[in-house]
Amino acid sequence: MKDAKDVLRIVGMLLLGVFVFMVVVPFVLTLVFNAIGVTLSIIGILISAAVLLIKVAVVLAIGYLILVGIRALLR
Repeated sequence: MKDAKDVLRIVGMLLLGVFVFMVVVPFVLTLVFNAIGVTLSIIGILISAAVLLIKVAVVLAIGYLILVGIRALLR
């Protein structure tokens, strides 16, 4: 009878392990994929902000060159 109790205890532990595995793995994967999505969106925001900053710098540089050209023509 002791062997049967040990076998039932081992089977119960295995079933509990499988249950925990089936519940925890999707939850952890959801958290990981959400973290990846947040990270990628932050990187995307940073890249788009950098591109916008470059565009503003180019517009300011062109405007400055136009002003310097007009000033040179007026002298």
